[in-house]
Amino acid sequence: LPALPSFSSLLSPPVSAEMELQKMLIDERMKCENHRTNYQTLKAEHSSLQDEFTRAQGELKRLLSDRQAQQEKLQLLLAELRGELLDKTRELEELRLQVMTPQRLELLRAQVQQEMEAPVRERFNKLEEETEKYRSEYNKLRYDCTFLKSQLDHQREEHARILEEKSILYEAEISRLEKDREDLVAQYQGSDLLRDGKRVEALLREKAQLHLRLKGLEAEVAELRAQKENSGQQAENVQRIQIRQLTESQATLKSLEAERQSLRLQLERTESELNLSHEQNSQLTGRLHKAERDVNSLTCQIESLKHSHKLEVASVKLECTRSKGELERERDTLQGQIESVQADVEVLKASVERHKEALVEKERELVRKVQSAREEEFRKTAALHEEKLDLENRLATLEQQRALQDAADNTQKEEWEERVRSAQHGEESARRELQSLRTKLQQQSSQLEELERQKGEIADLQQQNQELGVQLGTLSHSESDLMETNHRLKETLDRLREELRTRQRVEWLEEKHKLQEREAELQQKYSQAKEKLQRAAVAQKKVLLQLKNPLNKNLLSFLSRRSSFSEEQAQLSRRLKELQRRHNEFRRLLLGGQAPFSSGHAFLTSSPTPFLLLGSEGPMSNIPVSRMSCVSLYSR
Repeated sequence: LPALPSFSSLLSPPVSAEMELQKMLIDERMKCENHRTNYQTLKAEHSSLQDEFTRAQGELKRLLSDRQAQQEKLQLLLAELRGELLDKTRELEELRLQVMTPQRLELLRAQVQQEMEAPVRERFNKLEEETEKYRSEYNKLRYDCTFLKSQLDHQREEHARILEEKSILYEAEISRLEKDREDLVAQYQGSDLLRDGKRVEALLREKAQLHLRLKGLEAEVAELRAQKENSGQQAENVQRIQIRQLTESQATLKSLEAERQSLRLQLERTESELNLSHEQNSQLTGRLHKAERDVNSLTCQIESLKHSHKLEVASVKLECTRSKGELERERDTLQGQIESVQADVEVLKASVERHKEALVEKERELVRKVQSAREEEFRKTAALHEEKLDLENRLATLEQQRALQDAADNTQKEEWEERVRSAQHGEESARRELQSLRTKLQQQSSQLEELERQKGEIADLQQQNQELGVQLGTLSHSESDLMETNHRLKETLDRLREELRTRQRVEWLEEKHKLQEREAELQQKYSQAKEKLQRAAVAQKKVLLQLKNPLNKNLLSFLSRRSSFSEEQAQLSRRLKELQRRHNEFRRLLLGGQAPFSSGHAFLTSSPTPFLLLGSEGPMSNIPVSRMSCVSLYSR
């Protein structure tokens, strides 16, 4: 049998590995101690840098508070100086308000004249436009009236022609009936005399009825002619009323011309008052000279105040330059400290990188050693299983320690990185504060320049205030004059309006009384016509029963032709109503809506019967024209 290896030879490799691991742990502990000492030194340096940074911040705050106090002092001085300037400018304005130059007086005279003439011109132009409008409407109405007259004459001629044709037709029918009667008499001479006598009596009755109907038609024609004459008279009345209204508008124009002349007289009076104001201005100029002397003394005082203010501004500028030099020196010291801190940070970064490289090399060595140990263990698995378990436990503990060491290294590295970041933030904040200090110094210098510029503006504003004071005095005087003239004009306008209203009210009451009388007459005529229609309605049924023979058929054809004439009458009535509406609008425009329009003239009335027998638009519109004509024939 081959000889087995001894137990000591089996135990020698793990013991050597354990010794190497202990050496490595000792080295790592030494490195950790070095890292700890480095960390303590860096921490002390960081605390010292933070203390210096807080000191620098305190100094910056103190400088800012000093600068704010200086700015507040400057603002108080500026406010006091501005208040004094405002008081002086008010005094100057009060003195200059009492002065008026001849150029301003001329301007005021021109303005007053324009303001006085403008409303009168506008009113005159409006009245001219209204007269032109009324004239054009009057021409339209006159044209419509002539057109209606021509239509009426044409319809009269047509009506006369139709009557002649109807009379010829009825004469021909009468002659034909006479011939028929003679033929019938000759035909029935040998017949019974009693029966022939009855027939002759019936024919005579029919003849009498036809004569009565002819007379009724003639009476209707006469009535229609009378109605046409009435419509012509009404159109003439419309024309006369329009002429009267035009004369009234001309009278109002004349009254407005008189008002214009009175306004011109008032303008002349205002010019005389302006001459008086010239004399007052000559008195005020003396006062102005005194005020100017006072102003010169005040300007000397202002100049002395300006000189003292300039000296104070120069002292403030010197203090600002001193503070600026101190801040620049402090900035240089802080810059050197920041550079030293940056160098320390770079050194720390290099040491951290070296530690990282050493850790990586040690990890590689450990990995190689672990791999070799594992290979040996794999070769000796059969005999040394228990030793292998012990070594595995030891290796697990070592791995845990190594993981803990890695975690500690990582935490230290993160802490160093955070410290580096905080140092960078402190550096950036210091730079920002330095930049803000530079901007504030620039703002302070710009504020000083702005103060100089404001002084020049204050001088310009003083001159403008003086000029505006003089203008305000002149305008207040002219405004009081204009208020008085406007008050007088309003009183005259109110008085004229009251007179016109009373005059129009009296005329309207007279017209209303006349129209009421006319309405009563028309109402009475309407009641009479209504009674006649009620009596004729009973007789209409009997007439309709007798319209069955050929003679009655001819009468029906005549009545149908008669309806066309009634349509023409309806057109005439509609045209007359359109004329009434236009006349009402013209009257409303002339009166200006001051009088109510409950009733007009006889042809403009709002009563229910403006035309009793014209067309189908009056109270008899429910009865057909043909039936009315038949009823009138039968009643006559």
